[in-house]
Amino acid sequence: MRYPKLRELKEAVKALIKGPYTIKYPYQPAKTYERFRGRPYFHEEECIGCTACAQVCPSKAIEVKDTVAGAKGKRKLTVHWDICIFCGQCQANCPTGKGIVLSREFEFATTEKREALKQEIEKEFVLCECCQEPVAPYDQYVWTAKRLGPLCFSNSSLVLFYLRLLNFASKAKSPPKKEEEISRAERIRVLCPRCRRQAVIKS
Repeated sequence: MRYPKLRELKEAVKALIKGPYTIKYPYQPAKTYERFRGRPYFHEEECIGCTACAQVCPSKAIEVKDTVAGAKGKRKLTVHWDICIFCGQCQANCPTGKGIVLSREFEFATTEKREALKQEIEKEFVLCECCQEPVAPYDQYVWTAKRLGPLCFSNSSLVLFYLRLLNFASKAKSPPKKEEEISRAERIRVLCPRCRRQAVIKS
């Protein structure tokens, strides 16, 4: 007759006293750890709308849509949780470090349609004062000017925007007509790269 090994006997006694090793999920919430990569969320106050997260997303889970209507432009950022692979590249490459952050949420079961598994935010654009094309999101301009500090004076559009933000400069007049060429005087405006090139070289 063979006797059970002492190690097996020890494990059997321990299981009887302590109970099963498995957790009681879904009846109790599962514990996630600090570096757990779960559902990513945009933080609208911290996001500057630069689209760095969308450019590095390997699964193309972050969608960017720019629209300009009249004198206003908007950028819509959408993160699709149903195709996200939770790699964390969006959070790692965010310039502010807080614009998009991975949470500890991992439950995606839903009775709604697949389109409901997303989050959307909108950012206002700064438009070129000559051609009315979008230059950059408003929050990105503010963040860049504050980050550069005195170095922002090396960029005409950026420093003019920052001075207007501080109420040290007046707002722009009406843009030139489309049939008119951009003159040298138009350099003192918030311009897109194409219009600035024309104002500097062609004038």
